[in-house]
Amino acid sequence: MLKVYGIKSCDTCRKAKTFLTNKGIEFQFHDVREDGLNIQMLERWADRIDWQKLLNKQSLTWRKVPEADRADMNRNKALATMLDQPTLLKRPVFEHDDYIAVGFSEARFGDFLAKQSNG
Repeated sequence: MLKVYGIKSCDTCRKAKTFLTNKGIEFQFHDVREDGLNIQMLERWADRIDWQKLLNKQSLTWRKVPEADRADMNRNKALATMLDQPTLLKRPVFEHDDYIAVGFSEARFGDFLAKQSNG
């Protein structure tokens, strides 16, 4: 089953959930603020994709991270920072046995689904 990790109030997460529902794709939504985020999730994702893709450097939360911490960010520091501040996680995170994806674009995700069904 596809798991979607995000925040209920996030516009991009809401768009992704609507898209999946309209396409008839079953998924389970996990709100990282309400349901929690743990180091095992972050490490599992960072083992499958570049940890930098998980870090939302466009967020207001990122701008609040001290410059000294941002300057020498590495995987371990990034995961610890996201664990402490879940809104630093780029959303949504789509996790399935076959793939993991971060962020949502209807066009990109539609293309991906088409490739999955044809491949």
